[in-house]
Amino acid sequence: MWLKDSSIGRKLVMSITGTFLVLFLLFHGSMNLCLVIDDIFGTSAYNWICSMLGANWYAVIGTLILALAVVVHFAYAIVLTVQNRRARGNDRYAVEARQEGVDWASKNMLALGIIVLGFLVLHLYNFWFKMQFAELTGIETSMFDPQDGSAIVKALFTDGWCGIVYCLLYIVWLCALWFHLSHGVWSAMQTMGLSNNKWLPRIKVIGTVVATLTVGLFMVVILYFLGVNIGQMCA
Repeated sequence: MWLKDSSIGRKLVMSITGTFLVLFLLFHGSMNLCLVIDDIFGTSAYNWICSMLGANWYAVIGTLILALAVVVHFAYAIVLTVQNRRARGNDRYAVEARQEGVDWASKNMLALGIIVLGFLVLHLYNFWFKMQFAELTGIETSMFDPQDGSAIVKALFTDGWCGIVYCLLYIVWLCALWFHLSHGVWSAMQTMGLSNNKWLPRIKVIGTVVATLTVGLFMVVILYFLGVNIGQMCA
């Protein structure tokens, strides 16, 4: 099957799964903004959204699809990286030295992806494990009600010095994600046909905008609770 056996097919699969994951991140980031709104105005929009996406069958199916997309995307990334290194052979270091027009993120996509994936595991433990998993299984995974996602998030990021460490870790994660997306988005668009000289500069700008918007949505929440935490410590 050419989607599995050819380089173009693998890149197309990575582009499709990557686009799907970016769309999810945009939704997830927009949802997380409700945490800030709730904390400022005393509303409960975030927990309402969580209740819609908790132990419902469609949320479980969505979670499984997301997990599959992540596995496929990462597996194909490894295959493509190994394939490219074999194709370059002993000359790969000389080739990399001559690639002045290739941005840093492009040459380090796998390393950035590993960082993103590693922090994703931490993120799943901090939130999915304590929310949807706990609600599905009935197992108590934290001191909080699994349906009170807002309290779980606040507790993590405003827990004194521990909260500061977590905020800094998430900032590092988001920086790696920005570099990964800034190249990945335009590379996916190029793979799907927008590769001529006229469109290439445009899709690079689009990639930067999408990466900045996606990461910015998450960063606002982290910086807000970092500020709240520091304010509480200084009070």
